[in-house]
Order: sequence, then C-alpha cells, then structure tokens
Amino acid sequence: MTAPTVTAPAHGAGVSLDGCSLTLPDVVRLARPPQGGPPTTAVLGAEARAAAEASVALRDRLIADRKPVYGVTTGFGDNVTSQISPERAAHLQRNLIRYHLNGTGPDSPPDVVRATLLIRANALARGNSGIRPEVIDSLLAHLAADLLPRVPERGSLGASGDLVPLCYVASVLLGDGDVHWGKRILPAAEAQAEAGLTPLTLQAKEGLALINGTSFTSAFAVLATHDASTLAGAAEIVTAFVSEALRGNASHFAAFLHEAKPHPGQLAVAERLRRLTEGSRLSTTYEEILAATDPLTGDHRQLERRIQDHYSVRCAPHVIGVLHDTLDWAGRWLTTEINASTDNPLFSVDDEQVHHGGNFYAGHVAQAMDSVKVATASVADLLDRQLALLVDPKFSAGLPANLVPPSLSGEAGLHHGFKGMQIAASAITAEALKTANPASVFSRSTEAHNQDKVSMGTIAARDARTINELTGQVAAIALLAGAQALDLRGVEHAAPAVRRVHRLLRAHVPFTDGDRRMDGDIAAVHDLILDGSLARAADHPTDKDTDVAAP
Repeated sequence: MTAPTVTAPAHGAGVSLDGCSLTLPDVVRLARPPQGGPPTTAVLGAEARAAAEASVALRDRLIADRKPVYGVTTGFGDNVTSQISPERAAHLQRNLIRYHLNGTGPDSPPDVVRATLLIRANALARGNSGIRPEVIDSLLAHLAADLLPRVPERGSLGASGDLVPLCYVASVLLGDGDVHWGKRILPAAEAQAEAGLTPLTLQAKEGLALINGTSFTSAFAVLATHDASTLAGAAEIVTAFVSEALRGNASHFAAFLHEAKPHPGQLAVAERLRRLTEGSRLSTTYEEILAATDPLTGDHRQLERRIQDHYSVRCAPHVIGVLHDTLDWAGRWLTTEINASTDNPLFSVDDEQVHHGGNFYAGHVAQAMDSVKVATASVADLLDRQLALLVDPKFSAGLPANLVPPSLSGEAGLHHGFKGMQIAASAITAEALKTANPASVFSRSTEAHNQDKVSMGTIAARDARTINELTGQVAAIALLAGAQALDLRGVEHAAPAVRRVHRLLRAHVPFTDGDRRMDGDIAAVHDLILDGSLARAADHPTDKDTDVAAP
C-alpha cells in the first residue's frame, strides 16, 4: 500500500523539494502557516523522485547479492555483526520502529512536528537513502493535511539520529500511534482514513532512513533561530525605550564608535538604535551635556549629568550584536544541515556502492544551539539590568521609585508599582542563564558503547527554545516598565519610533496607576513581540508621527 502523491501547488504557492535548496524561511513558513491564509505546501521535485528511485534500485541489487549492508541485512548498532536474509529485511524495519517507541515528556509543539516532517522529507529527497518516493510523499501528505504525529520531546541523543522521536513519525506513517489533527487527538489509522491517506508498508532500509537523521533536532533549531532573531529586534526596541526614559546619551550609538569595531551585528544594532531614537527630545548627546555644563573652576566638582551611561545601555549594541552575529553563522550551518543526507548507510548510484558513516551526528546543530543559547541568555541579562535602572531612583534620573505614579503620593506605602515585576524578571533571567549551560559537553556513551560519542544536539535545541521563551518574557516586562517610565517622563517628547511602539503597547495594556495583577500584561506584550507587531510598529512610520506636543 502506498500514500498518495501530493499534488503540486500552483506556481509560487509551495516548495519543491530537491534535498539541496530548502531555506530556513521555507521551514518557518510551512511550520507556522498563517491563520486563515492559504497554506504553503511542499512536494517532491521530479529530479528528486528519479534520484530516490535510482537509490532504491541500487539498494535492491545489493540485497539480492546477499551482501551485509548495515541496517538493511544486518542488525542495528552493536548488533551490526548479525546478518539476516533478504527475506527478513522488511520485518527488521518494523521492529526497529517498535523498540524505539519509548519517548517521554510533553508532546512536541505542532510547529516543531511540521518542521520535522518537512526537513525529513527534504533530507530523503537527495536520493541517497534507499527509500521509495512514495514514503517521502507520505511525509508530505501528512504535512499537507496537518495530520501531525504525537512526538514526545525527550529521548534523542542527537547522534545515530533522532531515533526515538522520529520513530513516532515513522509509526504514524504505518497507521500506528496517535496524531494531533486540529483540536483532536485520534488514532493514526482513524485520522488517515478520514483524511484519505493510506498507511505504508515499509521495505528494507526505509524504517532506518526515516528515523536515522537529525530532522527533529533541526526542526527545534530552525524555529529557535528564527525566534531568537525576533528577540534581538525586541531587545533593540527595549534599549531605545530605556535610553529615552533615562534621558540617556545617544552619542553612545554614534556611527564612528561602531565603525571603529565593525562587527556586523554591532554595526546593525547601533544603526537601528540611531533610527529608533532619532527625533527624541528626551535623550541627549555628549555635546549637549557639555553645552549645558559650565567650565570647571577650582580643582574638583560633582557633575550634575553623567557623560556616560551604564554598560547595560552603552554596550547594548555590543551585547545584542553578538546574538545577531551568532545567528548569522548558525543560520548557515542549519541551512547545510536541513539540506543534507543525515542517515546511514547512504547509497551512491554513480559508483554502485553503499557507504557507511556518521552523518546522523548533529554536532554542528549542537554547537550552534549552545552558542545561540548563551547569546540569547546574555540579552535577557542585559534587559534585566536595564529594567533595574528604571525602577531604582538612585539610577533613574528622577523617575519615581518602582515607577509608582506621583499621583499616588497621598497613598504612600500602599502601592509598589513595578517592584514585583522586577523581582519576576530577575527570576526569569536567572533561569535563562542557568539553562544556557552547554548541552554538547555532556556526551554519554550508550548502546553497548557503539554510540560512544553523541552530540546532545536535541537537548541543546530544546534548551534554545526554552531560553527564547524566557528572554521574551523578560523583554515584555522591560517594555512594560519602559512604557510606564515614558508616560511618567512625557512620552510626547519621545522619538517617533518609540511613540509608535508605545501606542501599540497602550492599545493592549493600560498604564499602571495602582497595584494590580500584571501577568496578563506580560502575556499580551510577549505575543506582540513574537507575532512581529512590535517590529512593524517600530519600523513603519504613520501619520500620527507628526502629532508631537510642543516642547
């Protein structure tokens, strides 16, 4: 029995998989389809289909010659010395899937499962894996129907591939296990029958081809990289808010300074901060501070204005820039990973040979994700430090303690403003920093010491997702505090871009004019960060930008 071939989409509406040209934005688009919009689909390209068929033909010739081929006519892992007859090869694949169905933890989110189906299909589309095109079609048919296998998050070492989680994908293709379909959880066979899909019967090597790869790890990693980029942009907006609210020194973002140390990310952040604060009548410059300061008479005096801001503001381009640059090279590594044959063995049709190796080792993904984790957690720490400046009257340039409105002065001691929010942000930041501990250094020898060096890439990528969530929450709290501070300072004097973001925030969360619960505020602003609303408000001028109060 075979799965239906996915019908090719209209021109421009989908992605044709060839195993070589899938992009990270493609993965994000298919993993997170717009609500109410037309879905993007993926199909197996014609050349990839032919390459897969040629690979299967070579596989069958090698089996017919009764040669030992790992995982095809031998056992798995440490059982590699056990050769079986060609007649038992297909049954071996079914057992491979069965004995790895031991995952634990929560179900993987729908976007991760969609990305996994897509990346696995693309890896197999290279035509090196000895797997029939109709098996790849089945992956894509489940993706197109949004019929998503239930895949536990835990169980992969990130080497020998994502064996445990990908077995849950393979099992569903066979009509076993459970799926998420819309808001329902159904037995796979029942959902397939309703969706018009036919369960597969695997041939030799096909179970191994499905599960012996880095697609689950890469799915987490691609989505985490995308979200970390969004958070980097949000951190720039928070920094602009804080610089304005503290009447900071905009000279710290001058082009000359950053061109003298021209890391691309640092340059980009400084340039964006110049745009975000352009037109401000709250922030100042070094020249303006000097103009307002009389020459020194005598040997010493205490200056009324700082000529340098604290590191968390002054060095923001350097901190956020590290994240940008880390994401740049991590993105290149991930692009290679999602366009690679990551199973073992691989079949070379040109030289009629089978090659045994270790492309299932997710070391590049592990290193990339551990680095992204550290850079993102550092941004969380930066924003937490900026928040601390806003709420502490020793550092806030005249703002009230904890941003409690002066109108509540008659109720002194009853209201606490952002005191609790700063405590929460500190706790969340500490969790992000703790989670940044690299996973890739925790290799564990396992499976009778056959898998004696493993990447831990899956854990690293899942950790990156967790740190993104935590950093987004810190950013949301810092934005809420920044908006409160600007209201107290006089938001009408802020830069146009800052005012646009402030208007967006106030459309969703009110000014804090007395003690109240604020967890809903954090969630609302977190959503504005992740769905791109914050960035759009910052970067797209409106007619209201000319509506500025007189100085």
